[in-house]
Amino acid sequence: MTLFTHGLRRALMTQQPLDVNMATAEPVVEEAEDYSFLPIIHDIIKCMDRDSPDVHQELNKLKTKIQEAREQISGLPGVDMSLALQESKLRMLREQVQTKNQLLQKYKSLCMFDIPKPS
Repeated sequence: MTLFTHGLRRALMTQQPLDVNMATAEPVVEEAEDYSFLPIIHDIIKCMDRDSPDVHQELNKLKTKIQEAREQISGLPGVDMSLALQESKLRMLREQVQTKNQLLQKYKSLCMFDIPKPS
């Protein structure tokens, strides 16, 4: 399992297109579907124990759910990248965050950003 596909059951983060005013661009949280196969497998086993004709219907439900999971996984960002490439990209992004945090602390300590306290 790769870094980007690890959290399939978590909520997926997607970005809205950026407008001219960046204050309006906020991440949208979409609820991830539940891909627990155990309830369907349990239903299949129960149908087989009862010799029910619903076994084929339950098997089709399982096939559909597996196909939906495959489609969602194939749509995740970074699935087409190798693990080494994902790790190098993650390392690069962490370095960028560290650099930006250092710059933020540097600029924050300058006196021009001191806010006068009301007396």
